[in-house]
Amino acid sequence: MANEIWIVPFFGQGHLFPLMELCKQLASRNFKAVFVISSNLSSSVPSSLRQFPLVQIVEIPDEIPPTSSSGSSPLPQPSSGPPRPHHDHHNQMGVGLEKLLTTRSDNPDSATPVCAVLDVMVGWNAEIFKKFGIPTVAFFTSGACSAAMEYAMWKAQPLDIKSGETRLLPGLPEEMALTLSDLKQHSREPPPPIHGGSPPPGAGAGFPPPGPPPSGHSDGPPLSLGGNFPPHGLPPPLGPGADFPPPFGGPGQQRRGPPKPGGRPPWVDEADRSIALMINTCDDLECPFIEYLAKQIGKPVWGVGPLLPEQYWKSDGSILRDGKLRTSNRRSNISEDEVIDWLDSKSKGSVLYVSFGSEVGPTVEEFSILAEALEASNRPFIWVVQSGSGRPPGPPHAGSKAEEGYFPHGLEERVGKRGLIIHGWAPQLLILSHPSTGGFLSHCGWNSTVEAIGRGVPFLAWPIRGDQHHDAKLVVSFLKVGYQISDEISEKIKKDDIVKGIEMLMDDEDMKQRAVRLSAKFEHGFPTSSVAALDAFRDFVARKAA
Repeated sequence: MANEIWIVPFFGQGHLFPLMELCKQLASRNFKAVFVISSNLSSSVPSSLRQFPLVQIVEIPDEIPPTSSSGSSPLPQPSSGPPRPHHDHHNQMGVGLEKLLTTRSDNPDSATPVCAVLDVMVGWNAEIFKKFGIPTVAFFTSGACSAAMEYAMWKAQPLDIKSGETRLLPGLPEEMALTLSDLKQHSREPPPPIHGGSPPPGAGAGFPPPGPPPSGHSDGPPLSLGGNFPPHGLPPPLGPGADFPPPFGGPGQQRRGPPKPGGRPPWVDEADRSIALMINTCDDLECPFIEYLAKQIGKPVWGVGPLLPEQYWKSDGSILRDGKLRTSNRRSNISEDEVIDWLDSKSKGSVLYVSFGSEVGPTVEEFSILAEALEASNRPFIWVVQSGSGRPPGPPHAGSKAEEGYFPHGLEERVGKRGLIIHGWAPQLLILSHPSTGGFLSHCGWNSTVEAIGRGVPFLAWPIRGDQHHDAKLVVSFLKVGYQISDEISEKIKKDDIVKGIEMLMDDEDMKQRAVRLSAKFEHGFPTSSVAALDAFRDFVARKAA
């Protein structure tokens, strides 16, 4: 019988998708991968995953009595602070996990997991596994650079940087030296979430109307769980590096999200509790950062990604069809075939793709400036605009502009066939893999970043929050396949900055060639370094289980 490894993801498809792919990788190494999810995420799991003989989906019911059948006490509630609706749900998950493990341990015919892989955003569950003597591995859905930069800034405390000065971070590449602008970016208050009130039918972002869950995409636009988000009517919380809203962790956990400049990274607690770390990256992209983390924490750190669909790695040079790869609640004003027809009408490398993540984006004012810049640039573009974009925080008032968020009224008529504006879900893998796409104005969320790198598309980086700033610095300064939207991104973005950035990016043939050369590292399939890392993990776990 194959040894069992349990995998526990966080909410949100940017977390679910990579860990689903990890299940397949572990199953191919003769582990039984047990994917433990809340039952309200069930429809986000594609039927193809359930067909793997060594992958088991275990669902914890949405509603679990506060005391498990084993007689354990209810998990403690926070003693102070604002109400935390997700807290109850995490308590339910914790009680459900403990109940499952108790049932397994009481049954002589059931195997005890040899290990559990926990998304760092649910790392507090390590305490539950510890009760049963099961070691845990912390999993990062984001990249190694962001974690390494946070750790290095915590150790170096570079808070006294002056204008025009750069400060090296010991142990990290010199290209990652900090500037005053870097510190300002990380000190900036987080922008409002994109999600909010109910959008009109077909809007697709935030709270889409109910319906069957067709296919979708990970960290690209927009990604919501629709009817599958946690109870209490809230959308999926943010991923590692997110800084809005505050904590969604387990009982007693400190505030989640990225630290202030020089602050202690919250994931350090997860690293302390774990026997090793797994990161959704590879040596080809982030070797110095993986090695730095391993040296600092004194435990194995494996780059086991990017954990993208198998078809991604087999489709180099061909156009990907998102609809065949992933399951999501898809709501859009345009079909994949219409997107292909539009792209086919444009010349090679001429199109700028513009998309921010599904959780946090620019403000309404910044979106308006972006619309003006896209109109002025005269470049063909695809722009994904979600319902509620730029909506301010707090409960909206029905019928107000805050409820509506940003909408590019009149832009389609003014730009004509030069622009394609997508409202709702967009087939990001399709767009990035099409030869007409020549640049990506991106927030630099990690999934979007690796998807574009693998298809040789250079960046115009407009990071919004947390780890995206580190990802943007990785792309621009270390990998050298992009430009920043502005040198002073912590200040107000100007129309001229955007127009200038678009022109620099789309005219830079040398950068496009660098992006193509970098993508060549992916042309032979899933990275060999990640294959070796997964094999090393297999051997490591086998030794622990012996």
